[in-house]
Amino acid sequence: MLSDSASGRSVPNYAPVKVGLVGAGQWSATMHAPLHSAGAETELTGVWSAHADNAARLARQHGVPAFASFKELLASCEAVDFAVPPPVQAELAPQAADAGLALLLEKPLGASMAQASAVAEAVRRNGVATAVVLTKRYHPRTRDFLAAAAELRSKAPILGVSASYLHGGFLNSGFLNAQGRQGWRDEYGPLHDLGPHLLDLMDLAAGTIEAVSADGTKDYVALTTHHDGGATGQAAISGSVQLAQVRTTLSVYSAKGTLDYTTAGMDHAECWPVLRREFADAVRLGTPATADAERALKVQALVEAAAQSVREQRLVRVAEILTTA
Repeated sequence: MLSDSASGRSVPNYAPVKVGLVGAGQWSATMHAPLHSAGAETELTGVWSAHADNAARLARQHGVPAFASFKELLASCEAVDFAVPPPVQAELAPQAADAGLALLLEKPLGASMAQASAVAEAVRRNGVATAVVLTKRYHPRTRDFLAAAAELRSKAPILGVSASYLHGGFLNSGFLNAQGRQGWRDEYGPLHDLGPHLLDLMDLAAGTIEAVSADGTKDYVALTTHHDGGATGQAAISGSVQLAQVRTTLSVYSAKGTLDYTTAGMDHAECWPVLRREFADAVRLGTPATADAERALKVQALVEAAAQSVREQRLVRVAEILTTA
């Protein structure tokens, strides 16, 4: 990276990656589109959505065209950013990969392990660069915690981990601002929306998760995780708890000490420049992003193991999910 003396920010020593945005909903407008308009690493080329009016409005806000078809968007760019429901992403992302385009993907990769596997296989088949929006992984606080957890594991086995991801965003008055209509979240619940973030961190902090048992409802899920080093974890996930602010916590316990992590006071805006730079570096320089499609596939297996455990009321080994994908 080169230094931009006027702004004090680093600037890339390569041309901006031309990115087409798929989706024009709330998350597209508040995160994805601004992401590519805010830095020198990427350049927004246009927007396509099945909802043409929304696409036109978002495109106008960023001074780019609204494309009439997904095919037209693919022809305009060298990378595609997806901000759509998981089944739509799973349908369209392989087409973009087959066109040789890099992918910026949301979690979960798909609505099922089969859908997620199809995305990951398209990435492997075409050798395209990917990054996945596991937001917290791009924040310095998270990175420091995971590094400290790795150091603690080197001193003594992790005995246990406790975690939670709770907020009221799914409530009628919640910050997702959809009057109780959360689209795909209504169908799949908090496990598929919040679960990837929390299970990803638990797996990295306390050792590979080998099995999951879970119970709960569409509104609240309690999990027990079993890790390869012998640690046991407990976690709670819900988007329907009335809280003053989002609560994401994780604590790791061992005979050599404990570690605590929280997102309280964390400015998530600090994640976006890191994500943008890592994605552009992956495209231009071939360097891996913090979270890519392969990592997202592993996280999807953890989510699917938990979901199957809720349905079947039994412990589910992650290997079962991976071998049947």
